[in-house]
Amino acid sequence: MADLRASVPEYDKEDGEYKVKVICLGDSAVGKSKLVERFLMDGYQPQQLSTYALTLFRYQTEVGGKDVCVDFWDTAGQERFNNMHPSYYYQAHCCILVFDVTRKVTYKNLPNWFKELRQYRPEIPCLVCANKIDDVDYKVTQKSFNFAKKHQLPFYFVSASDGTNVVKMFREAIQSAVGYKENTTDFTDLVMRELENLDDLSLSNDVDSGVDTAGNSAETHTDEADEEQAEGATGTT
Repeated sequence: MADLRASVPEYDKEDGEYKVKVICLGDSAVGKSKLVERFLMDGYQPQQLSTYALTLFRYQTEVGGKDVCVDFWDTAGQERFNNMHPSYYYQAHCCILVFDVTRKVTYKNLPNWFKELRQYRPEIPCLVCANKIDDVDYKVTQKSFNFAKKHQLPFYFVSASDGTNVVKMFREAIQSAVGYKENTTDFTDLVMRELENLDDLSLSNDVDSGVDTAGNSAETHTDEADEEQAEGATGTT
């Protein structure tokens, strides 16, 4: 399979925009796409990357006085193979883990998705949400789901249909993504950041070196000119 990194945005390099990546995980048909669309409503720009079976939903917002470009990544059916391409996790800053309260198997599969997430992104924040609560008795919201509690993850009962808790959940996901990017402890992220700093330093040194070389050259020519003038003066005398 082709590498996604060749054709999708880079999130660790700033090119005038502060960008974060939020990925959605969970079984097929749990409502991941519907949740993103419910949050964004008409204010989003979906970009279909059919080659890699995923969709990007771009969203502009502000966090802590800073303009932030958020890309929500949706699997678009790739999850039916029970795992994701590693590039799906590449540079992700937050994950929303979704299950369907009307289908127990989607809840039972959460540990598998979480294990895969931690294999590629061991430190990023992760939120868990129980979707489709509008399809069952709302007493379901009084139930305790131990998976989130066991892993100490934020948990939300949500409905893509009527909008219950959707905005609140996505707002926390965005803030968590920005917070993670600002204070990452992930070894891979730190290495990438250091490599970028080395590239910037190398570029800066090259520029400085060019300036010094030009300066030294000018000084050399000046010295030679002074010597020629001195010899000319002596010959005249």
